[in-house]
Amino acid sequence: MLPTAYFRSTSTCCDSTQKECKALAKQANEIIERNELLKMVKRRGRAIWKKWSGYHRRSLVETQVHCIKLLADKLSAKNFDSQVNEIHARVSVLNKFTELGRPHTQVVT
Repeated sequence: MLPTAYFRSTSTCCDSTQKECKALAKQANEIIERNELLKMVKRRGRAIWKKWSGYHRRSLVETQVHCIKLLADKLSAKNFDSQVNEIHARVSVLNKFTELGRPHTQVVT
């Protein structure tokens, strides 16, 4: 397990690392932190990076927001409470679609 102090010090540098990322030669603070993160990911592995950065959960949320935006790109309501109700309606539609697409299995004896 990696020490949490290390994660706190590098948690602001970058949100994602690509497999082909290369270290940069510039000496700005952000770039130095990014290069240290890339070295750590290379040493410890991408699975550990994904776990402590919350990559999987963030990816799932981004997918859900994309699906909500597919229903309509913008909110039509003007005030905040109506916008909340509009989002709730979209989420319930997505949940219904998910339920319809999920197979229902029955035990056959």
